[in-house]
Amino acid sequence: MRTMSTSDTARLIDRARQGDREAVTALYRTYVRQIYRYVAYRIGDGADAEDLTAEVFLKMVEALPDYQPTGAPFEAWLYRIASARVIDFYRRTRRRPQAELGDHLLDTGPLPEERLHDQGEIQALRSALKSLSPEDQTVLILRFVENRSHREVAELMGRSEAAVRMAQHRALTRLAEELGSAEKVRHYLRGRND
Repeated sequence: MRTMSTSDTARLIDRARQGDREAVTALYRTYVRQIYRYVAYRIGDGADAEDLTAEVFLKMVEALPDYQPTGAPFEAWLYRIASARVIDFYRRTRRRPQAELGDHLLDTGPLPEERLHDQGEIQALRSALKSLSPEDQTVLILRFVENRSHREVAELMGRSEAAVRMAQHRALTRLAEELGSAEKVRHYLRGRND
């Protein structure tokens, strides 16, 4: 996922802030997949997710000259932009979050009848996830979709690891309540324990 060191990223950001197109392209290539996954998981529609991801990077380019490093990872700034784009998307469209998971995100397994059963459960999970606050969604997506450690999520969100662990626990509890079963949460949201 991340292949550049912090110092390499900082140099790339400095170059991009000065208008270096190659640096902007390198930042885009480094972060586009994870930002797209984050957006797609929040809104569900592949075409809209592509459009919003493009908006995120357009906003990045527009705001780069004024970007000031705060000590938080650069991608934390991108996730904040993405989160704002998702919120704006729902305000603009006044659409309810879709409970459909696109084929590009599915892990199509064994038999068709098993897949139908699994798809129903995934749709229920997506619908329940959409009922959570944007912060709860972000914690769960970063932990279980992006498979980030508690430490990484804490850095990205500007919080302590303990706060992230508590937020994750509360979000999973709310998600279990929405689903009506803690077992479904355990089945679909497997992540690292670190």
